[in-house]
Amino acid sequence: MKETIRLILKGASMGVAEVIPGVSGGTLAFITGIYEKLLNAINAINISLIDVFKNEGFKGVWAKVDGDFLMKLLFGMALGFIVGLKIIVGLLESHPIHIWSFFFGLIIASIPLIARQVKSWGVLEIFFSILGFALVYWITIASPSTGSSNLAVVFLSGILGVSALMLPGLSGSFVLLLMGMYTIIMPAIENFLENPLGPEALIVIVFGAGMLIGLLTFSRLLGFTFDRYPNKTLALLSGFLLGSLNKVWPWQHVTSTRMNSKGEEVVMFSESVLPSTFSNLPENPLYGTDSHLFACVLLMVLAILLILTLDRFSSNS
Repeated sequence: MKETIRLILKGASMGVAEVIPGVSGGTLAFITGIYEKLLNAINAINISLIDVFKNEGFKGVWAKVDGDFLMKLLFGMALGFIVGLKIIVGLLESHPIHIWSFFFGLIIASIPLIARQVKSWGVLEIFFSILGFALVYWITIASPSTGSSNLAVVFLSGILGVSALMLPGLSGSFVLLLMGMYTIIMPAIENFLENPLGPEALIVIVFGAGMLIGLLTFSRLLGFTFDRYPNKTLALLSGFLLGSLNKVWPWQHVTSTRMNSKGEEVVMFSESVLPSTFSNLPENPLYGTDSHLFACVLLMVLAILLILTLDRFSSNS
């Protein structure tokens, strides 16, 4: 029972992360120690399951795909996603600096934990780490595009969004934001949860189909790289996490805003600044100019201690 609750909570943390532009569900999967197990379970979903079903029935298929693990994790992710939509997004709007400080601490504490899994650091590992950092950092400073409710674009956004979900350091929600699809997809999902038969149902279904295709294809690519090139893959993922720190840096100078589905003004794009610069800004929509430095540093420290505790607990279990 304890293991079930732990797995649901891990899934919930991933679900919450995927609502927030800048925080990756893949990062949380890595932090909580289920990343490779998740990849293996997803990669087990293939055409060979037909033969397994013929020979062993549904029970064999369930065992092949690690059904218990996936069911509990997906249940937790669904709960976390709903909580994220209803609560975390609201907290980000009312206390952005504090929430981002906590996430910053989570990620910065995770980088050495992942990097230490690289058994030997050579020239290629260093190159891939720098490449990963540069790619994700560039994504964090890229300008958002204008989205579209065209179903082909919705389908493509599902593929790209879930691919980012699978990569630590890359946020699926932030990729949607860059594509201009965040303000189309998130309100559609929120309205769909309230009215499953409403006009947004088709958008949600097509987006979900894109996610499914992206999940099944991209997970195989990741599984292949982990099997063949584990050190280089882990070095690349470490770089991804390092590059993502720019997006979750608490002190942001808001450069543009948008209206959400409720007609409320929220941050669309911002740039990282030092706390001293933040405090001296003449104005800063939604964030204000109070750096809350002591509280933010405290939250970072708490997040780092949480990750170190989880790591120690995972190592002893």
